Amino acid sequence: MISVTLVPVLEDNYSYILTADNGQCAVIDPGDGEELVRVLKQKSLIADYIFNTHHHSDHVAGNHAVKSYCKCKLIGPESEMKRIASIDIPVNAQSALTFGGEDVQVIETPGHTSGHICFYFPDSKILLSGDTLFAMGCGRLFEGSAEDMYTSLQKLKFLPGDTRVYCGHEYTLANAQFCHHAAPDNQDITNRLKEIKKIRDNGAPTIPSTIEEETKTNVFLMAKSAEEFASLRTQKDNF
Repeated sequence: MISVTLVPVLEDNYSYILTADNGQCAVIDPGDGEELVRVLKQKSLIADYIFNTHHHSDHVAGNHAVKSYCKCKLIGPESEMKRIASIDIPVNAQSALTFGGEDVQVIETPGHTSGHICFYFPDSKILLSGDTLFAMGCGRLFEGSAEDMYTSLQKLKFLPGDTRVYCGHEYTLANAQFCHHAAPDNQDITNRLKEIKKIRDNGAPTIPSTIEEETKTNVFLMAKSAEEFASLRTQKDNF
């Protein structure tokens, strides 16, 4: 099985370190290379791979530092090769990818960026969702349409409910406050907002969530159409 270490970087980003039972190691979206290298050294780890979900600098700025330290291979979205330097293994939804002895599914999720991808590990029940699906939220539409993002979220919504969701940012409290605003009578959302406030008051991360939690409390996953999703996304942008 694969273990996940959460590494807070920058202002509110999360990078991750994956370690597998077979000894393989990977770094996910290293926004701060120095911090990732520090943690790798602290844990006496050498990464075999870097996984990038999309090209934004707060997810890829540390690629060079981690590659230089670990001499590892960089895996990234094929359609963003021109915007992410030095991708060694470009991938898309048809790619045959393995890590830690497990098959890894590449899910194409355009919306936040045109080439955004997520990585799903069905055996270990892990989803690396980047900036597509957040705990109680979703990414802004920088390069794609509302219909693009709605379709992308539908792909994630129907993953097994016990899948753990590791996203790219600690936005959960603000997202929960918006979800409560958008659906004030939803008791599941009200309860989760209270829980998240306690977690953040203690300075702890709210990640991971699960697909089951998200389908019950994330208004963006609850949207019944691209039009409803677009309305919610516009409201959140101005919340």
